[in-house]
Amino acid sequence: MILNDSQKWMLLIGTAALLVLLYLLTPVLTPFFAAALLAYLGDPLADRLEKYGLSRTLSVVIVFICIFAVLTVFVLMLFPLLQHQVSYLIDNFPRYIDYIQNNLLPLLAAKLGIEAELMDLALLKQGIAQQFQQGGGLAKQLIASVTQSGMALIAWLANLVLIPVVTFYLLRDWDILIARIDEMLPRAYEAVIAKLAKESDDVLAAFLRGQFMVMLALGIVYSTGLWLVDLKLALLIGLMAGLVSFVPYLGFILGIIAASIAMLLQTHEVMDLLPVFIVFAVGQALEGMILTPLLVGDRIGLHPVAVIFAVLAGGQLFGFVGILLALPVAAVLAVLVRHAHQQYKASSIFNNNSV
Repeated sequence: MILNDSQKWMLLIGTAALLVLLYLLTPVLTPFFAAALLAYLGDPLADRLEKYGLSRTLSVVIVFICIFAVLTVFVLMLFPLLQHQVSYLIDNFPRYIDYIQNNLLPLLAAKLGIEAELMDLALLKQGIAQQFQQGGGLAKQLIASVTQSGMALIAWLANLVLIPVVTFYLLRDWDILIARIDEMLPRAYEAVIAKLAKESDDVLAAFLRGQFMVMLALGIVYSTGLWLVDLKLALLIGLMAGLVSFVPYLGFILGIIAASIAMLLQTHEVMDLLPVFIVFAVGQALEGMILTPLLVGDRIGLHPVAVIFAVLAGGQLFGFVGILLALPVAAVLAVLVRHAHQQYKASSIFNNNSV
């Protein structure tokens, strides 16, 4: 069945109206998207518990408690360590600037033929020092700015409470919602939509469940390895490298550059960079040979350039919510584009040999 012109226009107008509505509601959608993500991740485990004879409600309660217990323990363990390393970085930042100014920049100036005066970092050092001295530091300034706005604080607390509440109800009624959506599909297109939804679910599962596990594993590997080679900023740099590893090689490149600079500023010994290189070489080997093939496979099918563009475009259009949804939406769009490509290759337009 082919859509007529009026149906096409209705579909186009409806899609545009939905996008505009999402854009306008972006400030309040963050907790709902976060809850939907957690519910999507937890639904397979709840389904598995149901197969063992547990009721849906009891299965959801168990999964719900496990999800938020893990998140709570993770935050409580990680936040103090990260706070300590950020404080260390802030306290030593002037010393790092002095070392770069007095040792690295003269070497670069000599090699590149640039006048040393053009590479003076004194103003940068002074500006950053004043920024952290005012109001007792960046953290205190952030807290003060939030507490001064009572509505912002109330909204933040409401979102914090809303996420677990919405997650529980979505997780409990997930299968019912999917069934209701299936009932509303036009019967003429139900088979095609179901096929595309299944492919999209496979892609999202590969990315959200598999890629998140790869990112977490790499963050642990990099942080542990850098801690073993006695890098002071091991956790901060290791987690950063793991979090951006969804773009192939980007986590490796940013991580090894940041870790090398941090180690050089910490010890001033070039030979101490060798253990850093070994840590990232081991992490890259584990990712390529074990983690990605085992946890993700080749189901996502997004080019690295498409990944970068999706994240930047999502952030530009919808802020943090856009960044959160950029890659899942791009993965689904990739499925739709592949389907459209197959339809085009099978169409008379492509196969018509007449000139």
